[in-house]
Amino acid sequence: MNQKRTFGSLLTLLGIAALIYGALGLLGKVGLSQINSLVPIGLGLIFFFAGISLVRATGDRA
Repeated sequence: MNQKRTFGSLLTLLGIAALIYGALGLLGKVGLSQINSLVPIGLGLIFFFAGISLVRATGDRA
């Protein structure tokens, strides 16, 4: 099931990107207010942990 591992990696990368975008919003570097930057941080955490758990749960088969 290489597709599950690929999708998990994609979710993880999207989560990291959303976390970085949200952190930049908290610092005021992008056009987000501090309260609105919590949305990308929340989604980033969900995507990141979902991707990590999907990669971890998918076993390798020869």
